[in-house]
Amino acid sequence: MFACLFDPSPQVTLFAVSAALDALAREFSPRVQAHRDALVSLDIGGLGRLLGTPAEIGEELKRAAEDRGLSLHVAIAPTRTAALLLALARPGVMVVPPGGERQAVAPLPLGVLRHYPRELYGTDEQCGRVIDLLRRWGLRTLGDLAELPARPLSERLGQDGVAWRRLARGEDLQPLAAGAAEAPIEETLDLEWPVEGLEPLSFVLARVCEPLAERLAAKDLAAVALHLSCRLVSREAATRDLQLPAPMRDPKVLRTLLLLHLESHPLGAGLDRLTLRVDAAPARVTQFSLLARAQPFPEQMATLLARLSALVGESRVGAAALVDSHRPGAFAMGRFAGWKTDAAARVSPPAGQGHGAGEGAGPAQSGSAGLLARSVRPGFRRFRVPVPARVMVREGKPVRVATGRRGLDGGAVTASAGPWRTSGDWWCVKEGSGRVEGWNRDEWDVALADGGVYRVFRDRSRDCWFVDGIVD
Repeated sequence: MFACLFDPSPQVTLFAVSAALDALAREFSPRVQAHRDALVSLDIGGLGRLLGTPAEIGEELKRAAEDRGLSLHVAIAPTRTAALLLALARPGVMVVPPGGERQAVAPLPLGVLRHYPRELYGTDEQCGRVIDLLRRWGLRTLGDLAELPARPLSERLGQDGVAWRRLARGEDLQPLAAGAAEAPIEETLDLEWPVEGLEPLSFVLARVCEPLAERLAAKDLAAVALHLSCRLVSREAATRDLQLPAPMRDPKVLRTLLLLHLESHPLGAGLDRLTLRVDAAPARVTQFSLLARAQPFPEQMATLLARLSALVGESRVGAAALVDSHRPGAFAMGRFAGWKTDAAARVSPPAGQGHGAGEGAGPAQSGSAGLLARSVRPGFRRFRVPVPARVMVREGKPVRVATGRRGLDGGAVTASAGPWRTSGDWWCVKEGSGRVEGWNRDEWDVALADGGVYRVFRDRSRDCWFVDGIVD
C-alpha cells in the first residue's frame, strides 16, 4: 500500500512546505519520495500492525499534518499512481481497497494529469499537447482514456500513449524511488562565557556561518532564510528569523546581515548558546548582459538595504509604489524585490515617485550604433519638499520666477503652459490637530530664459508659490 500527501494551498515558500511534508512522511515510513513542491508519496506497507487499517493510517496522517498547521489531501491506494492522482484531485482522506484503483480514478478529469509528476511521462509542453488532443477526441475523464484499446492508441501516440493509458488505469509506471532523509543544515555553538554586544558576537557568528557556507557549497545550495535561536543568560529563549532577498552563501554577507538584523532587533541580554539553521534552495548563477549597465550583485544590495534599515528604520527603506490617489507626488513604500537581470525588462520609475525619479534611456537604436547609443528623453525630477519661490504674475500668467536655492536661480519666463488645477482630500482632517490634509493648487510648466524648464504651482489655500520640480 502507498500513501500520498499533497498540500493544495498556495504557499510563499514552497521549499519550506516540501521540507515539512518530507519530515512528516518520514515519521511514518523510511521509504519516501518527494516528487515536487508540496507532493510526497510513501510506502506504508507494514504499518497495519502498528496503526491499524488503511483508513486509520490515513486519519493518523491527517491528524499529524494538522498538528503542524498543514491542510493536506491524503490518499491511500494499492498503487502509487492511484494514490497520487486521488491526492491531487480529492480533498480529505481517500482510501482505495485492493483491486479498486481503476474504478477509483475513472471519474477524475483529464486535467489532473497536468499536475502529475512530470518525471514519469514527459514535460509540461508534451502533457498539454496530449491532453488537448485527447479532448478533441471527445475524452473527458481518465475512465474514457482507460477504455481505449492499446494497439490503436499506440499507433497514434506511440509508446507514450500506452503509458498514458496505464496512468488512467491507476497502474504504476515506475517503482517508488526512496530518497535519503536530508539532515537539517544548522550549526550549534556552546560558549564558555556569555557574550554581550554586537562586536564580540560578530566573531561568534563567523564561527557558525563559515561551516554552514561550506556545507551549502558542497550541496550546490544557497540560503534563502536564516533562523537564529539563542539561549540567554536569563535562561530565556530568543529567536530571530531573517528572510534573504536572494539565495546567497557568502559567510561574510550572512554574518553582516545577521548583525544588522540584531542591531535593529536586539536580544536584550547576553547569550551562552546559539543555533543557526538555514532554509536552503538551489543556487542560482546570474549572467548579466555585456551590453547593459552593470548591476550590483544581490549580496551587495542585501547588505546595503540592511544597513539602511538599521540606520533609518525598516519602514523607510524599500521601493516606491503607486497609490490610488490624484495627489501630486503621492507614493507608498513597498518591499524592495531586487533587480531584474533582463535589460529589456527594466523600467525606470515613473516621474514624481521620489526625489531624483525620472525616465531612463529609450529603446535601442537600430544598427551597430544602437548597441552603444540610446535615444535620450527628458526626465522630470520632483523635489520631495517643494522649493518656495517668488513668482511675478502678469495678466494671470507667470512672467518671472526666483528662488533662494542654489542651482535654481530662476529668471524671466519665455513660455508657459497652464494652469492645471488639482484638489482633493479636503474632507480628510488630521487627527489631533484639526488640520485639513487636502490640497488645492494651480500648476504651470514654465520655460526660462536660461534654458531651464520648471514646474511651479500656487497653493491656493495659502496663496504661496513653489517649484515642484525641474526637467532635466
